Amino acid sequence: MRLTIFWERMADHFGAAYADSFARDHVMTELGGRTVHEALDAGWEAKDVWRAVCAAMDVPAERR
Repeated sequence: MRLTIFWERMADHFGAAYADSFARDHVMTELGGRTVHEALDAGWEAKDVWRAVCAAMDVPAERR
């Protein structure tokens, strides 16, 4: 998954204004105690980060 697609999906689910805030501030156990930004900066694949967000935040199947 390209980062542009990842951020589009984040904005679609959380809203454009909240997606970046969530990605910077919400520490997720699914990401090893990292935020979305920290996981991406650490080299996690965007698709794996998106899957973790989907699992943690109950993203509907049609948006996955």
